[in-house]
Amino acid sequence: MSSAPSIGFSFSQALSAQAAKKVTPVIEAPVFKTTPTVQPPVLTGSKALWAAENWQRGEVQLCCVEKWNETHDVVSFRFQGLEPVKFNFKPGQFITFKLDINGDKVYRSYTISSSPSRPFSLVVTVKKIAGGLVSNYLTESLNVGDEVTVTGPDGIFNLIDIEADKYLLLSAGCGVTPMHSMSRWLCDTTTDSDIAFVHSAKTVNDIMFADSMASMASRSPSFNLNYVLESDSNKQDLTAKHTSTGCEGGRLSLETLVKLVPDYQQRTVFVCGPEPYMAAVKLMLEAAEFDMSQFNQESFGASSALGLKAALDSNPSTERFMLSIGDKQVELSGDQSLLDGIESAKLPMIAACRTGVCGACKCQVVSGTTVSSSKMALTAEEIAAGFVLACSTKMTSNVQLKM
Repeated sequence: MSSAPSIGFSFSQALSAQAAKKVTPVIEAPVFKTTPTVQPPVLTGSKALWAAENWQRGEVQLCCVEKWNETHDVVSFRFQGLEPVKFNFKPGQFITFKLDINGDKVYRSYTISSSPSRPFSLVVTVKKIAGGLVSNYLTESLNVGDEVTVTGPDGIFNLIDIEADKYLLLSAGCGVTPMHSMSRWLCDTTTDSDIAFVHSAKTVNDIMFADSMASMASRSPSFNLNYVLESDSNKQDLTAKHTSTGCEGGRLSLETLVKLVPDYQQRTVFVCGPEPYMAAVKLMLEAAEFDMSQFNQESFGASSALGLKAALDSNPSTERFMLSIGDKQVELSGDQSLLDGIESAKLPMIAACRTGVCGACKCQVVSGTTVSSSKMALTAEEIAAGFVLACSTKMTSNVQLKM
């Protein structure tokens, strides 16, 4: 009787069969993979602005993106960087335009009238001046799409370098531009700031930023906004439109100031405007025994130090001196400024205001003696180190200068 073959799976037999097999290892050739270069995406529009770098100091190329009339003779320009940029400056500071007008290099400084709390553009506001080379060029020839080069920001007349608990902003004419920047900054960042603002103008039609200022004042109970108008014949048009705005006639006087800002003595004062206005305000506050350590002023018109300049000019010098700058030497009379010598030697020098205010022409006297009609833009440390403003400094001996 034959036995039936076994049916089923034997684990031992499977192991034996597996061991009997010759296993030939397969060696695979190495595979070299190249990682493709990934180009970063090109950001445009809002994403590009969001990712923009901060601009805090130096030269920058701008494009005019908006232009509009503030009044019948005042124009504002909004600029953005040719490359997206966030503008970081101190409220009240200015920038200097580097312009080419009729083949000549011209430099002028203008206060930034916008606020760094809105950092993606700069606004500059320019008043037309009869016969003014730069103001007329900008207001008449600079249009949307045009490009300009500016440097800065500069200026110690600002809310960061000058601290205060309670503010009194006094301005006239284009002196309102730094005040608008300061007000916007305070309203955007410190909404309970105690601000008293008194602006002087000829008529209602000459008031700059009227709507913007009134909007800030209407939203902030601690923002006291008033105007003093030489001609107040249509002041009701202003007060009817902006119910939170006060208005007085005539010129600013101590009586008017006390009426509008009774606690002015407890405030830090910021003043900007034409020279006669600022001189009058200073005399008024001094006569009222105001604490002048709390008095701060700025001007892009004639410097308050021009009285000394006029005195120097009235007594002309016949002496001549040698100005040395590096390997350049220029002979000047005692009536000529260092800036005259620098420009005659065709050396690069930004001289924006030419009145000793902006500080753009700062340079260092290495040896020799000078007399200056303005030191407004210099710190005590810079003065001690021999720095002067070239536009406002004359030689009283041979001078070696470092730029």
